Amino acid sequence: MILALTMVVGRVQAQSTEQNLSREEKKALQEQLDSLLAVEAVQAINEKAFTLEADRVVFKYGNMAYVNSNTNFVSVKGDNAVVQVAFNIPISGPNGIGGVTVDGSVSDYEVKTDKKGNISISMNVMGTGISARVFISLPKGTNHATVEINPNFNSNRMTLEGVILPIEKSNVFKGRSL
Repeated sequence: MILALTMVVGRVQAQSTEQNLSREEKKALQEQLDSLLAVEAVQAINEKAFTLEADRVVFKYGNMAYVNSNTNFVSVKGDNAVVQVAFNIPISGPNGIGGVTVDGSVSDYEVKTDKKGNISISMNVMGTGISARVFISLPKGTNHATVEINPNFNSNRMTLEGVILPIEKSNVFKGRSL
């Protein structure tokens, strides 16, 4: 009970403080937060321990859909990776949640930084039955990234957009893998 009351008081104080901040102060705080998240994302990429949680998918011909970020993701942990897409459809799909899951090993993992500080990652994810070539683009100073997935079994390339998080801060649900 005391903990709940403390949390409510804390929220009220935070809202009161937020209302007293000027637009410039709010913008400065947001920039500091974005900077911290960007540093955290770069560190996770370099350690090969990250998840890109996607909230939007762009299909081959430009159609776009918003998706659930805990079931649409690319996750890398050491030499293992999971690439999963799951759409909000009534059909369960091969992974049981409306899409496809590739759970496999990472090869050809390469991280490059251009002159402007933008990061690009390329890798192959080799599952039991299928594999995919994955390209991730992370603009400098943010944790908002784009991943292009090129499956080997068809030409249905798709692009996911979302945020890169350290793997321990990620909250994803993995379906059955192929």
